[in-house]
Amino acid sequence: MTQYLLSVWHSPDNPIPDDPAVMQKAFEQVDAFNAEIQAQGIWVFGGGLHDPSSATVVRATEGDPVMTDGPFAETKEQIGGFWIIEAPDLDAALALAVRASAACMGPVEVRPFQDEPAS
Repeated sequence: MTQYLLSVWHSPDNPIPDDPAVMQKAFEQVDAFNAEIQAQGIWVFGGGLHDPSSATVVRATEGDPVMTDGPFAETKEQIGGFWIIEAPDLDAALALAVRASAACMGPVEVRPFQDEPAS
């Protein structure tokens, strides 16, 4: 089976809800989705992320490491959470993403992991 990243995105058009009741609904729906895919053996790992302002970017490509505050990408869209799942094919992963999007009430991007090189 192939592993896929299902990433949840927030933007000015799809902000993190500031209504506690809406957030609680999303948490409950995501918890139910998580329990379902764990029971089915699809779940590999997942989690929600803190606000992009909490990020630190580390660059260690040219000598001493440099650390800067804030997200790496200067964009309106930022990742808010993710799942790593195992699915037999892209169609199955997309079907799970539909359910994930409904649960978290936001857009979900689907990307397959690269195959491991043969050793």
